[in-house]
Amino acid sequence: MTDLNAIVATLSTEDEQRFIQFLERKNKRSDTKNIQLFKLLVCNELNSKDICKTLYSSDNKVAYHALRKRLYQSLIDFIANINLEEENSIDMQIIKYILASRTFLIHKQPKIAYQILDKAENLAHEHQLFPILNEIYHTKIQYAYLHPSIDLDDLISNFRNNQKQHYIEEELNLVYAKIRRTLSDMTYKGKVLDFETILNNALEEHKIDISESLSFKSLYQLITIVSLSAFVTNDYLKIEPFLIDTYQNLKDHKTKEKQLVYHIQVVYMIANTLFRNKKFDQSLQYLDIMSSLMKQQRHKYLSSFKLKHDLLCALNNNYLNKQDDAINLLESVKHTKHSDIESLLDIHLALVMFYIQKSDFKSAKSIFSKFYHTDNYYIEKAGKEWVIKKNIAEIILYLELGEFNLVESRLLSFKRSYFNYLQQIKQERAIIFINLIEFYFKKPEEIRSENFKTKVEGAFDWVDEKQEDIFVMSFYAWLKSKMEAKPLYETTLELVKKAQTVN
Repeated sequence: MTDLNAIVATLSTEDEQRFIQFLERKNKRSDTKNIQLFKLLVCNELNSKDICKTLYSSDNKVAYHALRKRLYQSLIDFIANINLEEENSIDMQIIKYILASRTFLIHKQPKIAYQILDKAENLAHEHQLFPILNEIYHTKIQYAYLHPSIDLDDLISNFRNNQKQHYIEEELNLVYAKIRRTLSDMTYKGKVLDFETILNNALEEHKIDISESLSFKSLYQLITIVSLSAFVTNDYLKIEPFLIDTYQNLKDHKTKEKQLVYHIQVVYMIANTLFRNKKFDQSLQYLDIMSSLMKQQRHKYLSSFKLKHDLLCALNNNYLNKQDDAINLLESVKHTKHSDIESLLDIHLALVMFYIQKSDFKSAKSIFSKFYHTDNYYIEKAGKEWVIKKNIAEIILYLELGEFNLVESRLLSFKRSYFNYLQQIKQERAIIFINLIEFYFKKPEEIRSENFKTKVEGAFDWVDEKQEDIFVMSFYAWLKSKMEAKPLYETTLELVKKAQTVN
């Protein structure tokens, strides 16, 4: 069955009202139930069977499926129409110019035709529409014999340069697709791959020169590829200058309004990088920019990106010693009905972390009770790294609650399920951390001894504090708080503050 709920979830509140008006104009009969069905889907409170009974007072599956099919087609028509109205006006105008010019050329009116084609060329250049420019140059070259004053060599040179730009854009799109597929295999299927080698080989194979002038979309793809590399290597410091410098070239791009969705995602990636580099105030500044972009074009992308935006805001606030603000923000959105399951899971796990840091273990356990699916389900929805973080947080929570039988079973399960994988991806530090938790579990009286402190310091291959992953740091803070008998949140903020002041 077509997932109408997922389609409806992409509409803003304003678009929902516009769609209802669209249906009202389209309906020829007063007893049509499409508006009623749409409103029930917007509320998202009933399952399909209950909606059917609400509409027909019986289990009339045939009529219900036919109604869903008609509503689906109406939604596709509506979404296509508003995108044509809002996004492709420039493209349509240029295409009209090309068609008009060809009519004049057929009627042997080259002067008028080339004046129109010049307008089309300027517009297409301004918006870096390489495929359309190809059509313009093709037409100009084809009919150059009608216009002797045209410099054919110059036209051919422009055509070749445009071909080169178009080729770069297409090749980068191929690299982007390959890298996203590689990351998906690593994140959601648990494949152990050499990401950096794959990235470098792909760039070399497709002869991508990142110094070339690229379109807004291509610059977004390039930034995404670089960000994905940082995600895999946990080296966000290396990419920060590149992202910010590239954005300075991007933010005043002439196609920024037309390609708003890419603009939003670029700003989000910069905000996330700054957060991972513990530059929380700067990250929030970019999130403010993101918020203003999400409100453009009648809040078109507000719903799509709200969860990601709010989660990153909360994470920044948590490490800025505004824990209550962080918790309140995520509590306000954790029950949101949304197709972005991964962000919802991230929000719930972040809340677990906040509550453990606050020593509110009852609230943390309440959230954990909602994680009733298998690990394989969560790997498919949020990735293996998310599941590993969830399992470590769960072990810590049960230790804090004194539920030692569960601690023991979770430790055994974690070792059996993930130790081999962690070794394969060279994340031995996670294995060491679990072994230290187990040592504390079995010998809690040793936690403050010099022997244990020496054991901890000698166990890890320590990373520079400035580069250290903030989530790894947060897990280590729990162990350090036990060693020093200090509150966890205070210990966490002290570690972060120390990392921020490292030169």
